[in-house]
Amino acid sequence: MSKRGLVGWAFLVACVWVSAVAAEPGSKALVPQPHYGEIAQKVGRMLPSSHLLQFPLDDAVSQRAWTNLVNSFDPDHSFFLQGDIHAFTNWSTRIDDAVRSGDVTLPYDLHRIFCQRLEERCAAVSNLLSQGFTFTVDESYVWKRKEQPWPATRQEQDELWRKRVKNEYLAQVIGKELAAATATNAPDAKKKSARDGDDDPLGTPEESINKRYRQFLGVFRDMDEETILQRYLSAVAAAYDPHTDYMSPMRKEDFDIDMNLSLCGIGAQLRSEDGTAKITELLPGGPAERDKREIRLVPGDRIIGVGQGEGPVEDIVHWPLNKAVRKIRGAKGTKVVLDVIPASDPSGATTKRVDLVRDEIKLEEQAATGRVARVTLPDGAALKLGVVKLPTFYGTMDKRPNQPGFRSATLDVAKQLASFNSENVAGIILDLRNNGGGSLREAVSLVGLFVRSGPVVQVREARQLLVLPVPNLDPAIAFRRPMVVLINRASASASEIVAGALQDYGRAVLVGDTQSHGKGTVQTVMQLGAERNGSMKVTTASFYRINGASTQRKGVAADIVIPSLLEGLDIGEDKLPGALPWSQVESALYVPVADTPKVVPELKARSAKRLAANPRYTRYCALSRHIQELNRQQTVPLELQARRAIMKAESEMRKLEEEESAAARKEGDEDDVVLDEALNILADLVGQMGNGDLPMETEGDLRTRFMRIFGHNDP
Repeated sequence: MSKRGLVGWAFLVACVWVSAVAAEPGSKALVPQPHYGEIAQKVGRMLPSSHLLQFPLDDAVSQRAWTNLVNSFDPDHSFFLQGDIHAFTNWSTRIDDAVRSGDVTLPYDLHRIFCQRLEERCAAVSNLLSQGFTFTVDESYVWKRKEQPWPATRQEQDELWRKRVKNEYLAQVIGKELAAATATNAPDAKKKSARDGDDDPLGTPEESINKRYRQFLGVFRDMDEETILQRYLSAVAAAYDPHTDYMSPMRKEDFDIDMNLSLCGIGAQLRSEDGTAKITELLPGGPAERDKREIRLVPGDRIIGVGQGEGPVEDIVHWPLNKAVRKIRGAKGTKVVLDVIPASDPSGATTKRVDLVRDEIKLEEQAATGRVARVTLPDGAALKLGVVKLPTFYGTMDKRPNQPGFRSATLDVAKQLASFNSENVAGIILDLRNNGGGSLREAVSLVGLFVRSGPVVQVREARQLLVLPVPNLDPAIAFRRPMVVLINRASASASEIVAGALQDYGRAVLVGDTQSHGKGTVQTVMQLGAERNGSMKVTTASFYRINGASTQRKGVAADIVIPSLLEGLDIGEDKLPGALPWSQVESALYVPVADTPKVVPELKARSAKRLAANPRYTRYCALSRHIQELNRQQTVPLELQARRAIMKAESEMRKLEEEESAAARKEGDEDDVVLDEALNILADLVGQMGNGDLPMETEGDLRTRFMRIFGHNDP
């Protein structure tokens, strides 16, 4: 098992800096290239005209951009002093004018001041380490500082950094204790490498901390003018919404690689957050998604270190994302080792080490899979139910169905449904958990497997509202019996379209987290002229359910909530700063095909009774509550015994997680506590709706006839 060291969040947050160059004294300051002004002007013209909401580039946008830019340099409000911020506040309403005129000097001036403060803090850290610390004083460190004010005086800043570095030092001490205990108890303790055993290649805590700071300074010295421009124009773009972004030529190259699933790496989508590489999604079929160990990566984990094979792990805190990604990528078959702040403990009180073998994304592991499960009813009879797992909405865009190499999520699910029909299953579960979306075409056609005709989703662009109907390719419905759809906080985009449509039609009962991810927008990549200018990724459309409600921020709500471990984490569109608000349009014309909502109260009551008597679910809930409590905490203790107590409690919770994983593996790779109960809910639904085809025909309704003929809401 990889070593789980203890890394204080204070140190990690201390390294949450802008991707900028910390110039050595006397070195030449960075200045923008001559054509950067032209790029800024192009961005200034494109954003107001191309963005979905078409906000003017005005003082309001300027103020949001200013906040984004300053926080990108110093997100935990520790390096700058209030006086520094005050000296630049006149820019808060001038960025719009500067962008239109091609003035890009602000980020370079801000970077220069920041580097001065950074060098001062590095000297202060060295001084603090030379003095040493005692850990008997009952005090704590506030690690969540995003909403805290900048220090008003140098004395206030020094006190803040005393606690920060003390926290870091304490983390190193306890981390070594835990590593030594793990190595002693391990069966192969004598064979453990230096990285996993008692010998720390970084040396003493003083040496380790100083070495990391030197590494950060080296990273800053390696930055260039393009990186600073990227940060500046990204701050302006994010003033419109968090998915709108400027991509410099280097950033665009990485984006193109990410969109190609042929890359060799860990199979995860990353974004920069607070100086770390945060995992936003695990790609189906990738090494990370295939990993079933208890230390596996999950959305919300933050990568802080990368090692190659058996070599040392290099700290990547506050590296530019493109540099971190290139470090993680590598040749197929090679091993990459990651130091990670787990999503379950964002304070950084614990870390985990995950080793993966790089590989290509395997298409066959993205495909829909199905199996037949059996649920024992109260009378002892066995009920056959189908389970379809759909990891992503895949679909070949450049081939026709009869051509070699054509793949379609809808056709693959249809094959599973045909198999279920032949086995006379009484109902199915469509598992969309962790499905981050994909092809809109496939999402729309998939709904047609369960609903004969009518609208599926409404798409709002800047000047029009489109209604996408079920394609009238086959008048038959592939599956007519009761169904449950499983969702969680990682079900996004196309998953939300399908889940929302099936819920609106009354065709399925939704089970899972309180809501899905909540990404209800569409982005388009637009060139800014010559290749050296880079590109813009702009939000150009948004999704609405057929009932008129947006999926933005609120996502799709479960009818019966059985929360996953993601429920209490900072995952979801509503957690992103500047996310576009929820909105509503008129409902499309549609007719519910089944009346499942009427039985939901009874299903909820039966489920709650079962779960209350389920010891495995009780343990699962204890782990979920623990994770949520850790996410709510804003401080960590700096007294030795209190910190050890936290680690003991964390260890106990880890055991619960490992027991849950072991139980799931024992019962089958596809089984888990949420899916188990979803099968019971489906069995109840079958009993309530009748063991047979649902009466989904409404021949006497004129509106239904119009929808069958025209496929949309304009009879």
